[in-house]
Amino acid sequence: MSQPMPKPGRVPTMPTLPQGIEIGAFGDYAGAQRAVDHLSDKAFTVQHLTIVGEDLRMVERVTGRLTWGRVGVAGLAGGAWFGLFVGLALSLLGGVDSGGSIVAAIAMGAGFGAMFSLISYSFSRGKRDFTSSSQIVAARYVVLCAPEHAGQARRILEEANLRSTAAPRPPAGPTAPEPQPGAQSVSPAASAGPGSAASGEPSEGTPVSPPRSQYLTADGRPRYGVRADPPAPDATDGR
Repeated sequence: MSQPMPKPGRVPTMPTLPQGIEIGAFGDYAGAQRAVDHLSDKAFTVQHLTIVGEDLRMVERVTGRLTWGRVGVAGLAGGAWFGLFVGLALSLLGGVDSGGSIVAAIAMGAGFGAMFSLISYSFSRGKRDFTSSSQIVAARYVVLCAPEHAGQARRILEEANLRSTAAPRPPAGPTAPEPQPGAQSVSPAASAGPGSAASGEPSEGTPVSPPRSQYLTADGRPRYGVRADPPAPDATDGR
């Protein structure tokens, strides 16, 4: 039994897969956003639309090298901002000298921030000497629309020449397994069932040759050994 489609504009309370008809597929998020913006400008009910990212990947972009100087400066700046906040709070609530308290709070915050940052960096022992920024990126961004409004949305996008730019999704189906490195290929004759020549078993109607053994002759008769005649009697025995 299929689940009912959620009402337009309402986010489901439970994680559910999106439903709708694909009206466009784009290679980047900017293309999908441009299509939805154009539909909104044409007074289309955008509550019927959903942007779905397919083939998600986590991308970490390295922004620079991390050194003791950069760690100290970053801690100094963060501590100064925190000290400014504390100084403003003390000047507003404590009734003390505003200028002196703010400057003192900024200096103390900057010093403690730089010290804590350098101590934390020393514990890492150089295992992560770079800075980076992480993002979740999709290979395709698909715009889905409710079935009863999909035709109107497609017509509006075609009039604005906003066509799909992403490659079509490959059809789902069984594919041949890729050969593993070092695996031996099996010939069709070797993979045949019983009775094939490669399986080593005789098939129906094929004459079976007798097994060869050291106790059988070439024509299949049993080999009992070589007959030894008794020695001739000596002429002197009769005397």
